[in-house]
Amino acid sequence: MTRLHTITAASLLGAALLAGCGESYGERALTGGVLGAGVGAATGNDVGTSAAIGAGAGILTK
Repeated sequence: MTRLHTITAASLLGAALLAGCGESYGERALTGGVLGAGVGAATGNDVGTSAAIGAGAGILTK
């Protein structure tokens, strides 16, 4: 793995762990999507895909 892949994986893991912010599924999906988009933008990856992953992680957390 390259350094960029390592940083990206660590950032997405961190976003997934923080994606549970909020009390309802909608709030967690929204905050997870925002965190994912931020990670995607910060690492130079596709923002839409990162947002979708963050939103999915937010929905799955309880």
